[in-house]
Amino acid sequence: MRGIYTNVNDIRKRVFSEVAKLSYEYTDHVDPEKLQQIPFNVIPGVVSIYRDSAFLERAIVTERIRLAMGLQLRSYDEYNSLSEGVDKAAKPETYYEPPLINIIKFACHKCPNNEMKVTDACQGCLAHPCKEVCPKDAISIYDGRSHIDLDKCIRCGKCKEACPYSAIVKLERPCVKACGIKAIGTDENGCADIDQDKCVSCGQCLANCPFGAIADKAQIFQTIQAIKSDVPVYAAIAPAVAGQFGPDMTPQKLRSGFKALGFEDIVEVAIGADLCTISEAEDFIREVPNKLPFMGTSCCPAWSVMAKRDFPEYAKCISMALTPMVLTGRLIKKEHPNCKVAFIGPCSAKKLEAMRTSIRTDIDFVLTFEEVLGMFDAKNVIFKDLEEDHSMHGASADGRGFAVGGGVAHAVAEYIKENYPDIEVKTERADGLDNCKKMMMMAKAGRYNGYLLEGMACPGGCIAGAGTIQPIAKTAKNIENQMKNSSNVHSSTSIYKDILDKLEEKDMQAPK
Repeated sequence: MRGIYTNVNDIRKRVFSEVAKLSYEYTDHVDPEKLQQIPFNVIPGVVSIYRDSAFLERAIVTERIRLAMGLQLRSYDEYNSLSEGVDKAAKPETYYEPPLINIIKFACHKCPNNEMKVTDACQGCLAHPCKEVCPKDAISIYDGRSHIDLDKCIRCGKCKEACPYSAIVKLERPCVKACGIKAIGTDENGCADIDQDKCVSCGQCLANCPFGAIADKAQIFQTIQAIKSDVPVYAAIAPAVAGQFGPDMTPQKLRSGFKALGFEDIVEVAIGADLCTISEAEDFIREVPNKLPFMGTSCCPAWSVMAKRDFPEYAKCISMALTPMVLTGRLIKKEHPNCKVAFIGPCSAKKLEAMRTSIRTDIDFVLTFEEVLGMFDAKNVIFKDLEEDHSMHGASADGRGFAVGGGVAHAVAEYIKENYPDIEVKTERADGLDNCKKMMMMAKAGRYNGYLLEGMACPGGCIAGAGTIQPIAKTAKNIENQMKNSSNVHSSTSIYKDILDKLEEKDMQAPK
């Protein structure tokens, strides 16, 4: 549902906006009455325009508020105040506790999953091929149409394939279908349930639930408290930002837009992508095939966690290069030692990455584009009225292309082609965790020896992340235009000589 503005998006935006307003107004404690009023601001009146009951919707919004403030969901079978733990969460140094991705159970529709269903399109045809192909005799014909005995059905889909009218459909839970690592099951009440041991926080279930029952925790409150402090907060903005806030927020207005929110300044993470390109390329030249059979890219945390966890014998084959987010944060803090850095991007998994002990000193906060849109709304920032400044400038076209599937592998291959012309680099890529897993299976079988493998958890790359706003194809076009406006085409040590002189090798690699 990326790029379609729905009721779910509208509610999320309102919640983020209200939490941001509360944070900008915050002094030394949260007024419980103001907090209690937010669900009524988001869902006014007694007649619901979303669900059967305005009271149910407000109860769901209440839990969304807690998650947006980085707090835990409340227990459903005992009383807990909405404001429980709020003042602790208001401290900028507070990190949210796992789990990151949560299901609000009473918002779950208990969708049918993996179920064959005959629709009204059934014509009750004479041939009834659906019945003839069923291996379990689960289909019978009466009252002029086909009927499926779900107790006998094995969900093989042969009836669906055989129906000439496409009258049989396979119902799958959208969240289950979107989860590429099969981390979502069903609890004892029929609601969706996340196996947190499997979940890598890609957020695709969140983005695909049409009932808005799944949400991740946010750091809106904590980020704004840091902005209001005496410590400067820099926004490190991911390449997928191109066009995310609509046509009025041009690249030339990003700086003034984020300063209107209180940020000290902005830095484009595409610069970190260029540094990541250089590091991964040098890794590849040094390691493959002499020490490792292949090398996987490191920039997508959901992909790298899945690859290392599910294929532990090949964990060393995933590049140790730091991600563009971390490299950018590290660079900002070298230039501004006492600052804080907020990564602004499309990704839920980046929140999980930033929680790692080794990274907390580099990245203090992670916000999605969707969450930041709520902040713009809270501050009444009118994009068309913003002053134009020079656009984020300095990164290569290849660095900006990291946001699109295939962009990382392309950037690394081009760097090697320019600097090591005698070496041929074979690449393969996969986006969507199910496809990433298939790619790793092929690598395990020896099919990709000598290859550079790019993995992206989100279908299409970062431009399809759970925190994006715009349609995937539209964002890809905007990024293409940004790439054309880059002063350098490829990542190069020459354009980053001054930066590379400041960074030691240990600054470019994750601890082993």
